[in-house]
Amino acid sequence: MDKKKVGVFAGSLRKESFSRKIAAVLKEVAPDSLELELVDLGALEMYNQDFDDEGNVPASWTEFRERVKKFDAVLFVTPEYNRSVTAVLKNALDVGSRPYGESVWDGKPGAVVSVSPGALSGFGANHHLRQALVFLNVPTMQQPEAYIGNVAALFDENGVMTNEKTKGFLKTIMDSFGVWVENNSASE
Repeated sequence: MDKKKVGVFAGSLRKESFSRKIAAVLKEVAPDSLELELVDLGALEMYNQDFDDEGNVPASWTEFRERVKKFDAVLFVTPEYNRSVTAVLKNALDVGSRPYGESVWDGKPGAVVSVSPGALSGFGANHHLRQALVFLNVPTMQQPEAYIGNVAALFDENGVMTNEKTKGFLKTIMDSFGVWVENNSASE
């Protein structure tokens, strides 16, 4: 069985991003059937349909679209800003979904992990992102759900996860995602 290539999209640009730290743990505990690759969203210009309409597409969009096309599946790790996803993550969804009818997201199995320093664990962001993924035709893993609250307490000063219970839960998420990807991948 060939490894499935999974694009990982962390919705935070902060150097010490909890989303990126969780993404690193997800990569560490992923089953052998998955190869995770973090996609940096920091250089992606904001979406403006005029650029597509006028054939003046920024190089970052073209590179992003080509890169995402090569993934077999997608994994989103998002913080919650104002009960929704971050602008950088929403922008990535928009850039990848255009021009209309040429979405790079179409049919790729996906999963959502939300993180928050608070107790609500990014519930709003998780569900807002899922709404967009329905329209983008990303079959999104439903169970187990992944809401990681109080995330700041899970890492030591070096960014290493110290909470083995949470690490075990993230392994359960990734094992389930491995099955989800296999069961929802297009036949070649």
